[in-house]
Amino acid sequence: MHPQFIGMISHRAQSETQPPAPGVTMDPAYIARFAVAHEAAGFDRILIAWLSTQPDAMLVAAHAAASTTRIGLMVAHRPGFVAPTVAARAFATLDHLSGGRTAVHVITGGSPAEQGADGDFLDHDARYARTDEYVGVMRRMWTEPAPFDHEGPHYRFARAFGEIKPLQRPHIPIYFGGSSDAAIAVAGRHADVYAFWGETLDQARETIAKVRASVAAAGRDPAQVRFSISFRPVLGATQEAAWQRADAILARILDLRGGVRATGNRSAESVGSARLLEAARGGRVRDKLLWTEVAAAIGAGHNSTALVGTAEQVADTLADYWAIGVDTFLIRGFDPLEDVAEYGRTLLPATRAAIAARGVREAAEWKKAPGEVNSPGPPPFSACRRSAVTPARG
Repeated sequence: MHPQFIGMISHRAQSETQPPAPGVTMDPAYIARFAVAHEAAGFDRILIAWLSTQPDAMLVAAHAAASTTRIGLMVAHRPGFVAPTVAARAFATLDHLSGGRTAVHVITGGSPAEQGADGDFLDHDARYARTDEYVGVMRRMWTEPAPFDHEGPHYRFARAFGEIKPLQRPHIPIYFGGSSDAAIAVAGRHADVYAFWGETLDQARETIAKVRASVAAAGRDPAQVRFSISFRPVLGATQEAAWQRADAILARILDLRGGVRATGNRSAESVGSARLLEAARGGRVRDKLLWTEVAAAIGAGHNSTALVGTAEQVADTLADYWAIGVDTFLIRGFDPLEDVAEYGRTLLPATRAAIAARGVREAAEWKKAPGEVNSPGPPPFSACRRSAVTPARG
C-alpha cells in the first residue's frame, strides 16, 4: 500500500499564528480555494473538523466536494447530537453527491465544556458507550438490506432503514479518534482507520499495539485496521532555516497569547492531549525531529506536535513511523494555505520516495539467505497491509 496523505481545511483563514479576520465567520470562497489547493498538491483526503461553535462540518464538506473532483473527504462527526439513523442517511447522501469520496471521522469528545455547549452532559466513559452503539447502528443502516429493529441503552428504533446506501461498499470508511482505554475498546470494534496525534515513536508503538490487541479482542483481523498519525511539519531549505521558522512560530503564538503559556491540559478529559504533554515533558525535541514546544505552550488541546527540518529529513522521519505500522499521515501547517503548496512540491514526493526506498531495502533483507540476516522474521508489516474498505478514488 502507498502512503496516504490527509490535509485539513477550515471555513475561514486562521491558525494558531493567524487570527481570523474581524467579522469573518465563514468564507465559502476560501473553503473552495483551500480544498482545491490540497487536490492540486496531491493529498488523498481533507479533514473537515467539528467544533461546537463553528459552521456545520457536513455542509462545509459538501461545498468542498462540489469544488473538487478527486480528493476524498474526512468529515469529523460527534455521536449523540442527531440520531444515528439520520446521520447514516446524511453521510450516504454525501457519498453519492461526492462520487464516493466520503469518510466519517468519529470524534466522541474530550472536553466536558464543549460537549455541554451542545447539551451533552454524559461523562467520558458513558459518551464512548453511546458512540459504540451509535456507530453500530450507522453501520447497519449502511449495510442492512431490510428494515431492522434496535433497542439499546441509548437508542431505540422500530423498522429503521436507509433506502440510500453509500456508494462505497461495504460501507463508508470509519476513522476513529480517542486515546483512552474506553476509546480504544470502541475503536477495536469499529475503526477501519485509527487516528491519533503526533507522538514519539515509542508512544506510537504502544498505541498501535493497544489498538491491535483491542481489534483482536473484538474478533477482527488486526491486519485490516490502518493507522493515521497527525503532525504539523515546519520545513526549511536547511535544518537551520527550519528551526528559525519554528522559533518564529512559537514566538508568534506566545505573542497572540499575551506571553501566557498553558499550565496544564486544556482538555481535561482528553488522554490524547495528556500524551502530547507527556512527550513535551521529555524535552523540546524528541526522537529526531519531533518538536513539542507548541503543544506545551497551548495545553495540547488539539494536534500540535510538529516535525522540524528539511523536506527530506521530515520525510525520513515519517518513514520511521511507516516502518512501525502507520500508513496515513495527517499533516497541516501553521501557515495553512501556503504550507499546502509547499508540502505538495517537496514533502509528499520526498515521503513517498523515502517509504519506497525503505520497502526496497526491507524486501532485499527478506530475500537474503538466513545466514545473512540476524534473526530473520516474517515479512515486514508494511508489505502485508490490506484495507477492509474500498478507498476513495485517487
